[in-house]
Amino acid sequence: MSVSAEQSGATAIRPFHVEFSNEAVEDLQRRIAAVRLPSKELVEDRSQGVQLATIHELARYWTTDYGWRRCEARLNALPQFKTEIDGEEIHFIHVESLHEDALPLIITHGWPGSVIELLETVGPLADPTAHGGQAEDAFHLVLPSLPGYGFSAAPSELGWDAGRFAQAWGKLMPRLGYTRYVAQGGDVGAIVTDAMGRQAPEGLIGIHTNLFVPGSAGFPTNTEEERAAVEQDVTSRKTGFGYFTEQATRPQTIGYALLDSPIALAAWILDHDTDSYYKISSAFVDDRPSGNLTRDHILDNVTLYWLTETGASAARWYWENGQAAARAAGHAPQPVTVPVGFTQFPGERVRTPRSWVEQAYPTLTYFNKVDKGGHFAAWEEPELFATEIRATFRWLR
Repeated sequence: MSVSAEQSGATAIRPFHVEFSNEAVEDLQRRIAAVRLPSKELVEDRSQGVQLATIHELARYWTTDYGWRRCEARLNALPQFKTEIDGEEIHFIHVESLHEDALPLIITHGWPGSVIELLETVGPLADPTAHGGQAEDAFHLVLPSLPGYGFSAAPSELGWDAGRFAQAWGKLMPRLGYTRYVAQGGDVGAIVTDAMGRQAPEGLIGIHTNLFVPGSAGFPTNTEEERAAVEQDVTSRKTGFGYFTEQATRPQTIGYALLDSPIALAAWILDHDTDSYYKISSAFVDDRPSGNLTRDHILDNVTLYWLTETGASAARWYWENGQAAARAAGHAPQPVTVPVGFTQFPGERVRTPRSWVEQAYPTLTYFNKVDKGGHFAAWEEPELFATEIRATFRWLR
């Protein structure tokens, strides 16, 4: 590890090993077997929520064919650590590239994801020569678990919104010895990465996101592409924002179900956006995964949420960020001064036009539209995602 000095006490960087008891895994199996399911939905699409056929097959596969220990071993094959930042214990994966002059990169996951959604990107980004890239495209990777998610501790006090997460990453990277680095994020991770760009911690030289963080400014609707984006946003908010409203207003209430029933947890995680839902449903019902969104990888993520008991603590971030947004209302955010890259994946809930990204980020230096992938871009299309990250940051090396 490229740590500039020995740390001790609260700032110590400690190796971490994943190990859940057999009792915890067996309890999960018993709870799945004892599930009480609702009757079949009365429509032929997802407009009433996660479809019964999807959950039936997910539960069957979870109890008969899935094995958590495979995922556990995969995590333990990577260098994992914990350290304390602002009084909270933070988990992160830290993969140092073997290639000389690799560029340090911190990638932040989102909800309902975790570091699981980033695992397939480790090889292409840290060892590009084995994945069609060049040695000069290599990255040292830092993949943290957001506070309240996965193996990071749940915040013990109020105030852990996206800006606080960003501040924590601004402390983590120099603690690892990195004085010059870039950042990337999607979903919640995009909001954290946007905040990092506005906070401009020392050493941050560029950011990339694949979810647009619009802020409070209005955006043009002059072109067909711009009007289509508005329509997509309106439709998404009308038909697929139930999880957002609940978590932003009553995270504790939904938390009782997420901690008590693994099937409730799985259904809640699946019911995110239309594109991702149908891809995941197809993986279970038809055994036709989209890219890397396979049955096993989906259940790796759901099982991680269950075993770490983070359903409620992860949901609380939405409440925290809503409170922060209310406090900031009427105040213009700090501008992003570092170079910005953005990739438009076609299955994202809104296909953001370049004009909007340019207005939000005057320092935009890279914009690209790709032909596949959706909200979980790094998870679904890791090779394509890695290609976009290389292209964004190549000129900053």
